[in-house]
Amino acid sequence: MTLKKRITYYYDEEVGNYNYGYMHPMKPFRMRMAHSLVTSYGLDKQMTVIRPPRASALEMTRFHADDYVEFLSRVTPELAEQETEHTSVYLSGEDCPAFDGVFEFCSISAGGSIAGAKRINHGDSDVVVNWAGGLHHAKKDAASGFCYINDIVLAILELLRYHQRVMYLDIDVHHGDGVEEAFYTTDRVMSVSFHKFGDFFPGTGHVSDVGVSKGKGYAVNVPLRDGIDDESYKGIFQPIMRLIMDRFRPGAIVMQCGTDSLSGDRIGCFNLSMKGHAACVDFMKSFNVPLFCLGGGGYTIRNVARTWAYETAVLLGQELDPVLPYNDYYDFYGPEFRLDVPASNMDNANTPEYLDKIFEMVSEQLRHIPHAPSVQIQQVPRDWPEESDNEEDDLQMDLQPENKITQRQRDARVVPHSELYDTDTDDFNPNAFSPYRHTGTTTRPARDSST
Repeated sequence: MTLKKRITYYYDEEVGNYNYGYMHPMKPFRMRMAHSLVTSYGLDKQMTVIRPPRASALEMTRFHADDYVEFLSRVTPELAEQETEHTSVYLSGEDCPAFDGVFEFCSISAGGSIAGAKRINHGDSDVVVNWAGGLHHAKKDAASGFCYINDIVLAILELLRYHQRVMYLDIDVHHGDGVEEAFYTTDRVMSVSFHKFGDFFPGTGHVSDVGVSKGKGYAVNVPLRDGIDDESYKGIFQPIMRLIMDRFRPGAIVMQCGTDSLSGDRIGCFNLSMKGHAACVDFMKSFNVPLFCLGGGGYTIRNVARTWAYETAVLLGQELDPVLPYNDYYDFYGPEFRLDVPASNMDNANTPEYLDKIFEMVSEQLRHIPHAPSVQIQQVPRDWPEESDNEEDDLQMDLQPENKITQRQRDARVVPHSELYDTDTDDFNPNAFSPYRHTGTTTRPARDSST
């Protein structure tokens, strides 16, 4: 008999209030849409729903540079125009604007990821979900690709306090460069990214980028071409992940479930259906290793919401009615009003020969790393204090008055099921603003896409 998994789902109803800009493709509103579907299907009643604590500036500096976090904590659109020198260093132009509430938005995303990692560490959950997380491009001292604070790195750092090995898996259409870069020299984190490679942001993630020094072999990159479909993706994904799970044997898995790899995404160029994307989540769940699922990219927001709601059901082992229930944003899903993102008839440039060659190269890479690398057993450091003992730190680090409540009080707060939001829209011209039209500057130069 299989024991039912304990699922924790983090959601802050305020996450949908933030706006990168009307013409910007990143819309935090999609998390509110996804949550509305989750509650409309009654999935929230089958898992522990928690409003996450807001991450403080001090917690963010466990990875990010102090001066960068300090800038984010005080930046506003007006200040960004006045301090152009600092803005040009820390923010990447149109991709990462200084919108109102940027730091609060980051604190929600990072707070959920840090709290979720702690919940896994303490054995309170088998699976944790934070669809507001997954911002994988953010660098130590700069924003990149719509990402300001790298909540994934912060979560992995927390998991490493209890687990000898952590695996990071990224199925976003874009390479998870920020996370890979953070752990490029260690054998305690294996970063695995399936992504579009070539003339495409961020320009990194060649199959031969495998890590350096002690981390050599522990960065696994699977560069894919336009139009990959469910069958081809499954054919490369499952064999590689079986090899990695057998070889690396992680104590926990952090999975970035970016939905810009879906068919019809406004920025992506893959051809995965909703069920093909969710099949990756279901496959990783089958290993019965603590699993932390995060959001990420996704710019056709009705499809983002459908897919994350469906994947929540997959994690719960629930079948959902393909006809959408009435929800707060029902009109977004017309005219079909169904829980489905079908694949299109676009050409698949990933030939069997190309995928076989990639698999052979990755297999050879994994053959050279030892089984389950040993790590010297050390005393687990004490958990971060929930509240600062220093009143001055409290004033600087806690942005919201509600952050003065205890962790237990925060965890007891259950999110209301019904919310209204009627000021955003899914209509914009993707050709008017396409931040992924260039490769940008990277720490490792892009290579030719041929292998």
